[in-house]
Amino acid sequence: MKNTSTWWIKIPLIFFIIFGITEFVVDSGEMPAFIKYPMVQVFLVFVLFLLIVIAVITRAIENVMFQTLSKEAQERYIAAKSKSFHWKWGEETYQNLLGSKPIEKEGEIILDHNYDGIRELDNNLPPWWVYLFYASIVFAVVYLARFHVFNEYDQIQEYDQEVAAAQLEIEEYKKTAKGLVDANTVELLTDAGDLKAGQTIFESNCVACHMVDGGGGIGPNLTDQNWILGGGIKNVFHTISEGGRDGKGMIAWKQNLKPAEIAQVASYVLSFQGTTPANPKAAEGDLWVDPNAPESATPAEEASTEQEVDSTSVTMN
Repeated sequence: MKNTSTWWIKIPLIFFIIFGITEFVVDSGEMPAFIKYPMVQVFLVFVLFLLIVIAVITRAIENVMFQTLSKEAQERYIAAKSKSFHWKWGEETYQNLLGSKPIEKEGEIILDHNYDGIRELDNNLPPWWVYLFYASIVFAVVYLARFHVFNEYDQIQEYDQEVAAAQLEIEEYKKTAKGLVDANTVELLTDAGDLKAGQTIFESNCVACHMVDGGGGIGPNLTDQNWILGGGIKNVFHTISEGGRDGKGMIAWKQNLKPAEIAQVASYVLSFQGTTPANPKAAEGDLWVDPNAPESATPAEEASTEQEVDSTSVTMN
């Protein structure tokens, strides 16, 4: 029996459709689902095995059914299976775009040139090529008028615009990408999960010098308003990342901690502000005031009121 079933096309096609649906349905983040979840691998292997089994069983049933047919029916079945699928509209469109003469009509366009029995045909240019040629002429005219007559913009301006747009996208991405923070873009973290992670890092690496409650030991007190290298999230992040003073400060933790982890521990360090440690170390460094903090308004009205009261009392006296 001549079986022209395209099982070797159908099985991979169906498998990859199921594979794509699985990746779409299963939420695995940036990692493919079949890598992140071993059960997905088991499922896909089972699906592939099942498709192969179905194909084998189908072919076996087809062969058994074929043997039950009469000789004439078998011949008709083989003839029907041997007929290939023809996409009539596609074939006609292809012939129209190609613009060539059928072999049986080539005698109409054959030329008198004869080179050792090789004859030349006077074929027209393929319509698809002609259409593309006309389209290229239209494109060239529009391009000439737009960029060389009206001077809309040049390549340097386009490059500058693309770079500026890319920079804006990068800055927006950095705002939400914790792993890409640095001393210039870091923001104070207040989420309980971030502070808990920062506490874990602090207690694993920093308590030997700063104590568990931040009161200070070898390192400075973290609960007061004095800072040796500046306070605030950006300065603290920079100090943790790059290290303290040469020869006497702490090491640079950027080799051991990721930027996101430094942001977490820096935020946790700042949570010590205003707390009372058990054995606080004396303040070191300078009193640090956040330059971006809103200035406290001087109670001018109260001062003027007091002056008015005093002047009135003096006048009355």
